[in-house]
Order: sequence, then C-alpha cells, then structure tokens
Amino acid sequence: MATSVTIDGPVAAASLRALVATETAESERNRTLNERTVEALWGSGLMQWCNPAEAGGSEPDFAEMIDTWIELAWQDGSLGWIGIANLPSAAACAAYLPADGFDEVFTRNANRVTVGGQFFPNGLGETVDGGYRITGAWNFGSGTGHAQYVAAGFIPTAGGEMVTGADGIPPLLVAVIPHDEVVFTDGWHVQGLKATGSYDYNVTDLFVPGDRTFPLFCRAPERGCSAAFRMGLIPITAAGHASWALGVARSMLDDVTELAATKVRMGDDASLAHRATFQRNLSHHLAMWKAARLLVVTTFGDVEREVMDGHPLTPTLRADMRVAATYATEASREVVQWAHLAAGTTAIREGTRLERAFRDMYTGTQHVFIGEKSYTDAARIYLGLVDDQFGF
Repeated sequence: MATSVTIDGPVAAASLRALVATETAESERNRTLNERTVEALWGSGLMQWCNPAEAGGSEPDFAEMIDTWIELAWQDGSLGWIGIANLPSAAACAAYLPADGFDEVFTRNANRVTVGGQFFPNGLGETVDGGYRITGAWNFGSGTGHAQYVAAGFIPTAGGEMVTGADGIPPLLVAVIPHDEVVFTDGWHVQGLKATGSYDYNVTDLFVPGDRTFPLFCRAPERGCSAAFRMGLIPITAAGHASWALGVARSMLDDVTELAATKVRMGDDASLAHRATFQRNLSHHLAMWKAARLLVVTTFGDVEREVMDGHPLTPTLRADMRVAATYATEASREVVQWAHLAAGTTAIREGTRLERAFRDMYTGTQHVFIGEKSYTDAARIYLGLVDDQFGF
C-alpha cells in the first residue's frame, strides 16, 4: 500500500533558505552536510520526494524536479549537489530493487533511507549462491557522509571471468550496501562542493545478496508510475546536473545584480549598476541563463511526454537530453565566470556566496557526465554513424 505524501518540491526547497544560510559555513568545515541541514531536508519531505509512492515519494515530473534542484543549488552548491545525488539515488533503488531488497532497505526502515555513492561500475562481483562477492574501490561517493546505504556499481564475473550478454557487453549492476559494511578512505579535500561528503570507499570480497542489486540501465521499474522511472537513471542524472549548474549560476547573477547597486569600482564615479558594460553583460548573461533553462525544461518535458504517450525512448531522444544538460552546464559556467569578474574583489572574499558559488561551479563542471564527450557521442547518433551510444 502506498504511503506517499504529495510535496510541492520548489516550495519545500524554498522553506530551507533561512536555515541553509546559517549552516553552510559549518557544513563546509565538516566537509559534509551537518546534522541540522540533513534533518531539515527530511523535515521538508524532500529526502523521499523523488521516490516511488510505495517508498513515500511524490513521483514528481521533470519540470518540478528541475525547478526544485535549481532552488536548492541557488541556496548553496553543496546542498544542490546533495539534492541531485541522494534524492535520485534513493529513488532509483526504491524503483528498481527486487521485492525482498526493497523490503529490507525501505519498508523495514519506514522509508527513511538516504542513499549515496558511485554508480559507475568500478567493482567486480563474483557470482555465488544467492548473490555476489564484490571487490572494488569507488571515488567521489556523493552524499555518503550521511547515507544509511551506499551504492556501488560493479560488473559480474563467473569463475573469475567477466560475464557478457548476447550483445557482447557485460551487464552493469548496482549493489546497495549498508553504510557500516563499507570501508571509507575519505579523500574529500577539494576546492569546491566541500560540504557534499563525497568520500572515497571500497569493499573487499563482500557478499551482497542478489535482491540488493539491480541493473544500472534498468527502465522497467518494480514500482513507481512516473515516466521518469521508465526512462532510467541516466535521464534523471542529466536533468540533475543541468539543474544544479543553473541554480549555482542564478545565485551569482542575483548576487552580482544586488551588489551592483552599491559597489563602486576603484576609479569609477558611480556604482557598478551605472556602467554601460555591466548593463550590457548583465542582460546578455541573464538571457543566456534563461535560454539554457528553457532548453532543459523543454527538452526533458518533450521526452517525458513521448514516454507517457507510449512511444519508445529512442537514442536520439536520449542524446537530446544529454546535449541539453551539457549545454546548460557550459552556459552556466560562462555566466559564473562573468559574474565573478564583474563583482571584482568582493567575489574573492572567503565565506561569501559569490566566492563559494564560483568554487562550486568550477568543481562541479569537472564531472565527466557533462564533459565534451557527451557532444561527440550525441553527434555520432545525429549523423547516423552509430545506431546507439552505450551509456546514454
């Protein structure tokens, strides 16, 4: 029986503004979200919000997810990153785990479950009776600092040999592991996104029952009715990256606009707001941000409607989403670069939103998911050079 509560994502996210403003500095020092912020996320309903109804979720559509993630990232880059990491991770586990695994992870914990980690298959899992014995090491496990369960992508083996499917490609699986069964080696000493608790971790010959694993590219949910669950984890991840970048960029646009009213650069007779070059560049970069957001909302909304209408999720549609996410990230980075330069020395003061957002953007945009390879892989589909692109 579903126990979902309908949550208005953007409203719930906006309710955190005052608390986040006071807690961000401590979370950065801790290198993971502090307990007050994590509890506030649970109190807002957002930690379960992306889940299937059976796991207490609201099953939001892409438009609501995008606006909610933009709001969280606007408040703080690390908070926004947790929003696009922990929330979809838990939702994927809740949607795709077999019944016994879902019962163990979610039902027995009254659906109060946070999942973090790395889904990329950096481990090998020897097939044994009832499951797998997994060995591997994963970097940048986003949100593992406060997660009850840790996701770990792996490739199954049998008799020490990699298992392959009929197409010659090995199946990629995700293991869902209790936090206390994982060895953490930390490693999260970085320029930006400091408060995400994105620790390195490993396991050695760890038994994980098959019911606590699911295929990485699964598009056949065990539970949940939204189109997003029939599109798989990759589109949700793409929407998350795009939204995160847009939120951080918007925070810098808003902050530099406010600053312009009072900041007088050395040698100027009036505030920054009166400089023609600032006026021109503000309009230009605000238009760039709006165009990037519109591209993301339109692309993901169009694909979502295709799936809801029963049409297949074609390689071209999947390429469109990855390109939209990559473009939005690049546009956001350009917006942030301009705002940082326009703000002058104010943007280099430690502890300001401008300084933190700049650091966060140039850390988050290092992620391989929105690298230039997304463009070239998509172009190979558009040009008819390949029928599909593995990983899209």
